[in-house]
Amino acid sequence: MTLDKARKLLQTHITMGSGYNRQAARLVLAEVMSEHGQAAVNQLIHELNLENKFDFRTDMKFITPGRK
Repeated sequence: MTLDKARKLLQTHITMGSGYNRQAARLVLAEVMSEHGQAAVNQLIHELNLENKFDFRTDMKFITPGRK
């Protein structure tokens, strides 16, 4: 997944803002983590203000279910 695609998906989930969207945002960040690393995740968390929207913190680890 490209960072632009991840950003668009996260913006959609922010707009809706439910618990389901929080979980979906976690999955998006897990994909970003596996493909682009922690720095990209931290950038998106900061850029999209996910600290306030979903209580995500920089340096949180996001793991795709079923992957190690």
